[in-house]
Amino acid sequence: MWNYSDNVVDHFLHPRNVGEIENPDGVGEVGSMACGDMLHLSFKLDDEGRISDAKFKTFGCASAIASSSALTEMIKGKTIEEALTITNRDIADYLGGLPDQKMHCSVLGREALEAAVRNYRGEEEDVKQLEGEVVCTCFGVTDTEIRDVVRENNLTTIEEVTNFTKAGGGCGLCHEKIQEILDEAGASNALPAKHSTGASKASSAHELTNLQKIHLIEEVINERIRPALQHDGGDIELVDVNQNIVTVRLKGACATCPSSSVTMRQFVEKEIDKLVAPDIRVEEAHA
Repeated sequence: MWNYSDNVVDHFLHPRNVGEIENPDGVGEVGSMACGDMLHLSFKLDDEGRISDAKFKTFGCASAIASSSALTEMIKGKTIEEALTITNRDIADYLGGLPDQKMHCSVLGREALEAAVRNYRGEEEDVKQLEGEVVCTCFGVTDTEIRDVVRENNLTTIEEVTNFTKAGGGCGLCHEKIQEILDEAGASNALPAKHSTGASKASSAHELTNLQKIHLIEEVINERIRPALQHDGGDIELVDVNQNIVTVRLKGACATCPSSSVTMRQFVEKEIDKLVAPDIRVEEAHA
């Protein structure tokens, strides 16, 4: 159970400014349902160039909702330049702090604001993403994003990078690259890299026996899917494999999440299809 501040609980249970502004001046959308967090932010400027209104729609956990709600409150009344000075640390502090494992939610808010401002300025494409190289393929995090978060928050370990960006929270194959970025930034106490075994090779498999298929599915779940779900308080259990039908049981926070069906199709099934076989269907076991 996460230890949330009263302010986080308040913004989660009573989120401010939910929705979407008609004819907004700026719109930004970051994240993806596959990685578990998505934020859509829109704002409107008044005649003096200040943000008169801001609204959000989010797919994510309690911290994501609370961080998004807080951000909309924080930017109201500010100019674009003033709003851009807000850091993810400011969002977390406004909420009275966030659990270490949920700091990526505050980063998501800052990135959504930056995307909305780029949209307002007529910059349709995410320049930072284009300039960066994807380091974490599980969650689509670039080296540019990691360097920015490391610098802005004085991060020193891979675990901290994962908490702030989700990078490294899946299969672990990007740990070595994250370590290099930390070393470049002057970090000295980073965690050792973890190397995956067979899951990264599964995509090259052609003809699989049923036993081989079961072993590969177990490996994908254990090395790529379970770590990602556990990072947000959830878990998954393999129940059965019957030809191309895989039955699993979601546990922890995932079991009660209203978006569990989206997680099942957009993340669990896609990962297994990609790394084992493209015609596998994943179903959830009923209690």
